[in-house]
Amino acid sequence: MIIIGERINSSNENIRKAIEGQNVSFIQKEAILQSEAGADYIDVNAGSFATKEVEYLSWLVETVQLATAKPLCIDSSNPKALIAGLKLHKGKAIVNSITAEKDKYNTVLPVLKEYDCRVVALPVNDSGIPITAEDRLSIAGKLLRDLEADGIDLTRVYIDPIILPISVNVNNGHVVLSTIELIKQRYPEVRTICGLSNISFGLPQRQLLNQVFIAMAIEKGLDVAILDPCDDRLMKNILVANALLGKDRFCMNYIRAFKKEKLRAER
Repeated sequence: MIIIGERINSSNENIRKAIEGQNVSFIQKEAILQSEAGADYIDVNAGSFATKEVEYLSWLVETVQLATAKPLCIDSSNPKALIAGLKLHKGKAIVNSITAEKDKYNTVLPVLKEYDCRVVALPVNDSGIPITAEDRLSIAGKLLRDLEADGIDLTRVYIDPIILPISVNVNNGHVVLSTIELIKQRYPEVRTICGLSNISFGLPQRQLLNQVFIAMAIEKGLDVAILDPCDDRLMKNILVANALLGKDRFCMNYIRAFKKEKLRAER
């Protein structure tokens, strides 16, 4: 499973202050912590700064890549910010995100073509976020067809089933799991991704919900997750779920983690 570290996000008050203050050491510490905890990519988001997003996202890309060799997930709905970040990025980035909304699709598509990056695709159209798994599958299918027709290699596309909080609607978790399952059945070659912590927004003891939901999502076919890799139990649950579901050949990742004393049981 591919892990994208979520912690450098301007919606977090401490991260926001660090970005505003250009606190290099604070941001780089967050990047290193996530990298050492097992993140394959580091997400960078400056979306809370409407008028300075281009400047701050560029600063984040440069600052984080001075601290870690891990590639970045450049998280923005602003094409100008995406381009600014991609110009500075070393290696293959992930862009988060493109949708089936006409204007957004047409503005982000040229960015994907120019920079040959991977992309998170959300099954959202001009009518909004679909309620049912079947409708999300339908829009995801159109997105995939359009992207392929426009020259985008589908191995570079990650479909996001769109996690919404169960605090808003108790069925939101079930809809996401069903969407992942349907996507993997219809398009087995396409990877799925989710922003895990959205599931628990607004509820107490959020880590417990995240830790259980990740295992459920992996069972349905989740390939990539944007999450907090510094949550030790969450990372253990991923290792265990992959081993139990036959996704860890000969349980080698599980065994390596045990030898590194990363699987100590908690009482």
